[in-house]
Amino acid sequence: MSGFRNVSRLVCSVLSAVALTIAVGSTASAASAASTTDRPSAVSSGWNDYDCKPSAAHPRPVVLVHGTLGNSVDNWLVMAPYLVKRGYCVFSLDYGKLPGVPVFYGLGPIAKSAEELSVFVDKVRAATGVDKVDMVGHSQGGMMPRYYINFLGGADKVNHLIGLAPSSHGTTMMGLTKLMDAVPGARKALGGMAPGLTDQALGSDFLKRLNASPDTMPGVEYSVIATKYDQVVTPHGTNFLSGPNVRNIMLQDLCALDLSEHISIGSIDRIVVHKVANLLDPANAEPTTCASVVS
Repeated sequence: MSGFRNVSRLVCSVLSAVALTIAVGSTASAASAASTTDRPSAVSSGWNDYDCKPSAAHPRPVVLVHGTLGNSVDNWLVMAPYLVKRGYCVFSLDYGKLPGVPVFYGLGPIAKSAEELSVFVDKVRAATGVDKVDMVGHSQGGMMPRYYINFLGGADKVNHLIGLAPSSHGTTMMGLTKLMDAVPGARKALGGMAPGLTDQALGSDFLKRLNASPDTMPGVEYSVIATKYDQVVTPHGTNFLSGPNVRNIMLQDLCALDLSEHISIGSIDRIVVHKVANLLDPANAEPTTCASVVS
């Protein structure tokens, strides 16, 4: 009986930790949503405008890919208007929805989410008349497009993938994966509830397949911006990619005073937004420093 009780306690600990992870992400997204009363006007003012035609200065549309527990609006309330103001055609999608779970997306199987991204990119390409898009993704949204690029024909349709704290090689979830794997069947059970979470856990079958191939594909540029204060993709630095066509950037190398962690690096950090604009348009880049927060 004591052994059974110990296993039960361990299972409860795993479930509680996962619930806490979800709650943290949900609270941040909900707070963002609650503070935004002009969401429809923000979108209709140029973001997700399928009549937008890329200019000579910005010839490729930008596709924004939210993270786990994010959505196409709340994740991009700073990034999207910033890029629209600078003349980009900007589009964002919702992916990875679970039945009966509103607002908080990116929880479905990641391979399936990559298929949804593929359909969305083709829709954007058809509307704007371009061959390739640039892509900016946060967390899962910075990693999942690599599956699309590697296995679903995305290498011919993506010019530049910029990942913000992407879960490139998986995460230990601050040690949660060890706890989860200590309970027989726990990983499978959790995966049945939210496969988008367990697909990102270190050692998942999804990540084994993704990372069995090279990190990058020829013809596609890659940039990664990570933060040393990341508390979700752990240990930090596993976000980075290797390859000849990669830029790996630590946020604190741009501004040592920036304390952004996992959620804020992909949602509200204006230094990150400034750097993303530079990466999208290197010919007109201006130095990104602590002062860029007011740019």
